[in-house]
Amino acid sequence: MPFDTPRPVPDSRADHRAIAWWLLGIAGLIWVMVALGGATRLTGSGLSIMEWAPLRGTLPPMSQAEWQRLYDLYRGIPQYELINQGFGIEGFKRIFWLEWLHRLWGRLIGLAFLLPLAWFWLRGRIPAGLKPRLVLLFLLGGLQGVVGWFMVASGFFEDSTTVSPYRLVLHLGLALVLYGMVLWTALGLLRPERDGPAHPAGLRRLVHLTAGLVVLAMLAGGFVAGLRAGLTYNTFPLMDGQWLPDGYAMLSPAWRNLTENIAAVQWNHRLLATLAGLAALAAAAWGHHALRPGFARGALLALGGAVLLQYALGVATLLMVVPVWLGTLHQAMAVGVLTASLVALHALRPAARPGRS
Repeated sequence: MPFDTPRPVPDSRADHRAIAWWLLGIAGLIWVMVALGGATRLTGSGLSIMEWAPLRGTLPPMSQAEWQRLYDLYRGIPQYELINQGFGIEGFKRIFWLEWLHRLWGRLIGLAFLLPLAWFWLRGRIPAGLKPRLVLLFLLGGLQGVVGWFMVASGFFEDSTTVSPYRLVLHLGLALVLYGMVLWTALGLLRPERDGPAHPAGLRRLVHLTAGLVVLAMLAGGFVAGLRAGLTYNTFPLMDGQWLPDGYAMLSPAWRNLTENIAAVQWNHRLLATLAGLAALAAAAWGHHALRPGFARGALLALGGAVLLQYALGVATLLMVVPVWLGTLHQAMAVGVLTASLVALHALRPAARPGRS
């Protein structure tokens, strides 16, 4: 009819921006989750809840009888018998609340992802090519919850007072993969095209190397955390007065030293962090010299600054024998370094189509 009002044409760029900012919010929630996980581990709170109840566990204990039931369950595991015996129900509550908050935060991330995803989907605001990736991200988030329980359950084994370092690193690694995918997708929506001349290929390779070293240093840090290796060799740069500590290769077969030998695990973490720092500083210096002022140059300088700050936090954490607040900050800042690495990689990438990266 001639008097019909034309339907507005959807602004795909506005949709991309809206989805991108939503995903950046999710990335922020995951960042907080990683920090909460560090605090949970450092305070020994992770084994305080011996049940995996995705729905019922949303609410905390609402009666004294329920508190007593959970406390009785906890008293049956080795951590209580060997470390916390006799600390009473009030002591149990102190470690319970942090683990409960950690799990609640995971549930909130799930809702913060699922509800907006459904809204964008039903309104037709998600580009078709992006839908499979968003579904994959949601499934990975659910898998992370399963892996988290798989990790916690390893602390219930006979003579165990902490979780398995292998399962801890698996849980951390999956969190980093999920965080990286969410952040990269958001960046691709915000900056689908790159303007200006091509960046030096060698600089891109250097930043890729830096990012790889950052990830390896973080995974090595997971084994440091799992073995509580930061509570020994609390000097820097030497370890027990030596550059390479005695007993570095004491385990057989040799590969076990990479994951089960406290001296080797801490030395490897130091080495990888140092190499990542040197690579990041080299990339920042190269970018400052070779690039014009702009996003890419700023991203490289931010990467260099983030790595320097994280290195300083790591040394301070070691020298102070891992206080909870500083260890938590060190773990949180590790995600900051990963963020800076991914932003720098994205700034140097070839141009990509909207919705893809």
